Amino acid sequence: MAYFNHLCFVEAPQTVIAPFPRFITDCIGICYLAAAVEHDVESLVMPDNYYNDGIFESLRTLLKKQPVDLVAISSMTGAFNQAARLAKIAKEAGAFVVMGGFHPTALPEEVLKLSCVDVVVIGEGEESFRELVLKGPSRDIRGIAYRGGGGIIYTEPRTTIADVDSIRFPLRTLRPNRYGEKGDAYSIDTIYTSRGCPWSCSFCANDQMHKGWRGRSAENVVEEIALLHDPKNKKLLKIWDANFLTNIKRAERICDLMIERGLTNFRIVTETRAKDLVRAERILGKLRRVGLSKVGLGIESPNEATLALMNKKNSLNDVARAIALCREHSIGAEGYFIIGHYTENMKETMVYPEFARSLGLRQALFMVMTPYPGTAIFNEYKSEGKIRSYDWDLYNNYCPVIETRTMNGDTLVAMLAYCNISFNRFRSIMKRNSKNALLLNFMIDLFQLCFLLRVNKNISTPQIADLLFNALQLLLDNEGGEIEQPAASSCKRLPKPMTLRIRHSSGKSITYSLHERGANRVMSMTAQQEGREATSTPDLEISLDRLVESACSLSMDTLMSALYRNEWLRNNPGRMTGQIIAILADPEILRFGGKLATLYLRAYLKSAR
Repeated sequence: MAYFNHLCFVEAPQTVIAPFPRFITDCIGICYLAAAVEHDVESLVMPDNYYNDGIFESLRTLLKKQPVDLVAISSMTGAFNQAARLAKIAKEAGAFVVMGGFHPTALPEEVLKLSCVDVVVIGEGEESFRELVLKGPSRDIRGIAYRGGGGIIYTEPRTTIADVDSIRFPLRTLRPNRYGEKGDAYSIDTIYTSRGCPWSCSFCANDQMHKGWRGRSAENVVEEIALLHDPKNKKLLKIWDANFLTNIKRAERICDLMIERGLTNFRIVTETRAKDLVRAERILGKLRRVGLSKVGLGIESPNEATLALMNKKNSLNDVARAIALCREHSIGAEGYFIIGHYTENMKETMVYPEFARSLGLRQALFMVMTPYPGTAIFNEYKSEGKIRSYDWDLYNNYCPVIETRTMNGDTLVAMLAYCNISFNRFRSIMKRNSKNALLLNFMIDLFQLCFLLRVNKNISTPQIADLLFNALQLLLDNEGGEIEQPAASSCKRLPKPMTLRIRHSSGKSITYSLHERGANRVMSMTAQQEGREATSTPDLEISLDRLVESACSLSMDTLMSALYRNEWLRNNPGRMTGQIIAILADPEILRFGGKLATLYLRAYLKSAR
């Protein structure tokens, strides 16, 4: 008989999640813990609505309905305030509360200041947690911390699990329904084929949690992949290793086994180092065959000195070669960049989007340096006096909690907006052949930026409008008022220029004119100063403030629900299912659609006056 017999598992959700469906949690970490004790206890449960704010009431209701004597909570840094709230609910229900994950591993003393937390599990949790469940809290259990004797008791550290094939597959059946899908049949799911990383980048907490790289055998990995495969429903499979291509022979063996068993109905995304992708050149065809669709490359910075300070052993030649190889094999390459190293200034930061384009990237994610507890960069920024906030809600890579030697938080937010606008450079908009398409693409691009900036809870709706307009103005200034590029094959001849004005509540505006110059498309940009009469009437006019207000009216939960279902439709085109009905039947989506239609009509009516 175990010491604890009725267990509840909770992964605290980020306070604000980035609006990308692949970032929605699949709760794999706590499913590993559940699998470790599945045959030792009487009951295992998880609350519903674990991926949004409904989790708090779900947990409270669950703890009232059935006996639970231990609640295990996993937390990242950006979710810690949520985790503390969940721990309080669990303790009020009389449960023993255990907390683990990246943040508790880094700051166990801070966590144990909460009277509602009894034990912190430090590092990889499967073995420590199982012993805790079987024996109860004890000095004999390695890898835990708890209050005792007027202070904090740390037991002997636990080494990482050497034989990762011995770890039981995560217990996905424990997961509740998500967007109408059963826990063992999510259309977006995660698998870890290895643990740890051979590198020690100063901004990454992986080294503290998982230490050195340990790969599962190809056979073990493919057995788990077989459980996720559905020949009728193409899934997005996230191979979320710190560096999937560390061992090329192992990766090739995984591909060979997947092909032999017909386990290829996936769209796979993963992350790796550019140098490792170059080393994997000979197996890229196999990776594409099993479904590899996108690779995330941690490029971080165009500045060699900055890369050295971050202990990022990147060769920019390898980066360019890796991107070219992806293009040759029809694999998407997404570059990850981190702005805000304390040595860099605004001028150096404005080079980032131009550098990303020069590499041939079609997609890039720009993030702000975030000094996560337990990382070397945390200690560096702290010693420099550059950490400006310890509000853990803001630790999500998009909210500046630091400043550099020359840029404060406001400037970093402005640079984040600028980098995204400058990188895209109206690339999609410049392919349009009609006023309708021009307007829709402008609206889509601006909406996407609104959703990204909303991740920062400290930015108000008017401030988002200001940031976007200022970034558009900065792009205009840097480009000299004109962007020119070769016309795409889909471009038709324009009989006359198409014009669109973006107006800000300050009275300022920018007018865009899309026209042709020989075989090229040209976007001319003209700023209109407040109080001056416009020289001409544009075809279309967008009120930036109204657009931002509409974007911010849609809750992040509803947005993620729509994005999740859209991901399914993208992977399974042409199939009419409940996913489409669910999107169209959502009252909030319908209200949002009405606002979009109003914005669209106003764009024509304003210009006609």
